[in-house]
Amino acid sequence: MRILVVEDEEGLAESLRRGLSAQGHWVETAYDGHRGLELALSGGPYDAVLLDVMLPGPGGHEICRRMRAHGDPTPVLMLTAKDGEHDEADGLDSGADDYLTKPFSFVVLGARLRALARRAGTAARPSTLQAGDLTLDPGARRCRRGERDIELTAREVGVLACLMEQPGRAVAKRDILDEVWDSPDAIDPNIVEVYVSSLRRKIDTPFGRRSIVTVHGAGYRLAPDGG
Repeated sequence: MRILVVEDEEGLAESLRRGLSAQGHWVETAYDGHRGLELALSGGPYDAVLLDVMLPGPGGHEICRRMRAHGDPTPVLMLTAKDGEHDEADGLDSGADDYLTKPFSFVVLGARLRALARRAGTAARPSTLQAGDLTLDPGARRCRRGERDIELTAREVGVLACLMEQPGRAVAKRDILDEVWDSPDAIDPNIVEVYVSSLRRKIDTPFGRRSIVTVHGAGYRLAPDGG
């Protein structure tokens, strides 16, 4: 993800930049509202914006309102030391998508960002996914290779959809867990290997194909041409 962090506590901003960068994200930082507003309106496109509420210059609520007034739909996660329900309501009313109170866990922050990315992706998700002669209709749970129907379980459909939505790109096990399982933090990430193996037996082996490739240290990638 390409993420903008607007946070006036430079130590925290740098910590967020390092942590998110270590997860493979591209991060840009701003330490005051003026620079944050400038980047938010013209420095993108970003996949997510982390906005501190209390900033020198325009605050997080004002930056978010300006973004929405300009028609910018980028997901916004508000960061604040306040924890009252009215403060949270103010953040959401300004157009924010989510709200996180300091101090927060970096694990929780990562999960919130992944959830925002999923919501944004779902809004633009096509009803039928295709890679070469491999097609999948997640809603109808229907999968076909050419003219041949392939029976998949609900979990297999979910895992395959995660890969087909990003053809040619490596998708991490954790991202697949977050998307497909209801309580991903309680699940061993290696369970994804079991479902990928099952999918290979169903969508590849009978057809002499190799559509799902293991990307060591990163996850799995689906060949854009269907293998």
